[in-house]
Amino acid sequence: MSDEPDTPATAHGDVRQISDSRVLAAFTHPVRRRLLDVLKVDGAATVGLLAERTGQAVGNVSHHLKVLAGAGLVEEAPELARDRRERWWRPTSASLRWARADFEDDPVAEAVADAAGSLQLERQAGLVRSWFATRQEYSPEWRENCAVATETWLRLTPEEARELAADLVAVLERWAARPVPEDGRERESVFAFAHSVPARP
Repeated sequence: MSDEPDTPATAHGDVRQISDSRVLAAFTHPVRRRLLDVLKVDGAATVGLLAERTGQAVGNVSHHLKVLAGAGLVEEAPELARDRRERWWRPTSASLRWARADFEDDPVAEAVADAAGSLQLERQAGLVRSWFATRQEYSPEWRENCAVATETWLRLTPEEARELAADLVAVLERWAARPVPEDGRERESVFAFAHSVPARP
């Protein structure tokens, strides 16, 4: 299982493959994941700004940022500070990936990976449910065919299933990696994800 392509406008560094269960646990915690999402979409921020954008208490945000920093997932951006007391934070990687297969040698790591996969799916479904609940707040042009849900059943070999997975990731990565055009048009943040799993009807 891998996370969706992420390319924060303010992040630097290459794609990071997570293979340490402690880092994975830090990454997939719901509050910490939301903080990473806000940093990805909105750019570097202070604890106060993150608290305002997420509705979390300042102390709670500060605690979770320390955990993320300890896992090497965020770092300070001192060049943005206006004085010595102000602390700005940014992601350390442009994109994060993890695969369930990387955690199969250790029962404890496997349990962390299983929990992480479940949390990730809940987060993805939650964002879709949020769209249903708030879609009337968007203009008509956003409500007309901008959101998609599609599914199909396929019969594949393991090799073909891996090829399909690579194709799905490549489409999202192509869109995530494109430079945002500077054409003066207003753009919303859009969440895109894909799953393909062996299953039975």
